[in-house]
Amino acid sequence: MKQPPEPVAAFLRGRRFAVAGVSRDGKQTANAVYRKLRESGYRVVPVNPAAREVEGTRCYPDLASLPEPVDGVVAVTPPGAGVDLVRQCAQAGIPRLWLHRSFGAGSVSEAAVAEARERGVECIAGGCPLMYCDPVDPVHRCMRWWLGKRKRVPV
Repeated sequence: MKQPPEPVAAFLRGRRFAVAGVSRDGKQTANAVYRKLRESGYRVVPVNPAAREVEGTRCYPDLASLPEPVDGVVAVTPPGAGVDLVRQCAQAGIPRLWLHRSFGAGSVSEAAVAEARERGVECIAGGCPLMYCDPVDPVHRCMRWWLGKRKRVPV
């Protein structure tokens, strides 16, 4: 794969991430992101206020509860949760937030993007880490191309 856009490359240079929105139902998109990051060698912790454990790993209710600092958060949550996640990132000193979006609104909200800008949290609005973590599967490679044509992935 050619070099990813700089915001993506900067995000993925981190080594420890939280994925907000993971579910006890392993078929959810957030869980796929969580697994792919782990398989790619990152240290990843799940975040969901309604789950104590996800995929055999302790799950944390919020970013303040994480056992160690993380380099970034991937939000695979409803758009309305974004502003709160930005605030949690700022309070915890987490420098980067990726608001997941493939088709539809995903986790992106203009309010969350504006809040991130105001609080100094680097924010990727759209796309998915699975479109950039090698090896990229054919489905995510096609999605990256398709969504890129519609300016819905990081540039």
